[in-house]
Amino acid sequence: MRDHGSVHIGVSGDAPHRRAVVAQVSTNITGPRFGPRVVVPAGMLLAATGLVWLTGIGAHTSYAAHVLPPLLVIGLGLGHVMPISFGAATAGVDAGDAGAASATVNTMQQVGCSIGTALLNTLATSAAAAYVEGHTPTKSLLAEAQLHSFTTAFWWSAGIFAFGAIATGLLFRGHGTATVDLQKHAETPAVA
Repeated sequence: MRDHGSVHIGVSGDAPHRRAVVAQVSTNITGPRFGPRVVVPAGMLLAATGLVWLTGIGAHTSYAAHVLPPLLVIGLGLGHVMPISFGAATAGVDAGDAGAASATVNTMQQVGCSIGTALLNTLATSAAAAYVEGHTPTKSLLAEAQLHSFTTAFWWSAGIFAFGAIATGLLFRGHGTATVDLQKHAETPAVA
């Protein structure tokens, strides 16, 4: 990977506002039209596709051609997963319990991210250590080991998302019920 300054990375990076736009579109258009049983697994499969695409990075690949496109696909996928899942998780909850339900969903998301980060870090670190084991560490070997650790984490993440797509496809209720619940929940005024 090439060294870039923070300004270059900030300008060319996968900015959070891009994902926010995708999340808004998915929440307002695809979610009500198709329901979480279709949208969430499709989003997970998109994210898995982007992660598999990222496994092709190399030491001299360019950001614009080889990193940004898969990140946009991952962002599109996650934009279809997160807001729809959060909405479905709190749909049908009584107005008086909406805050507690939302807090529970947010807490579980944070716990899941923490456990996932620890797991993927362990897998990536183990892959890098195994890659350099028995070799004289050179700058080139360490760079290759780092890339190997990234691709290992990308493959595992893609597998986790593929499993998540199957699980959510089986666990979410049918299209009609979930969509009606989400729309009904959005139309219910909050109680102060």
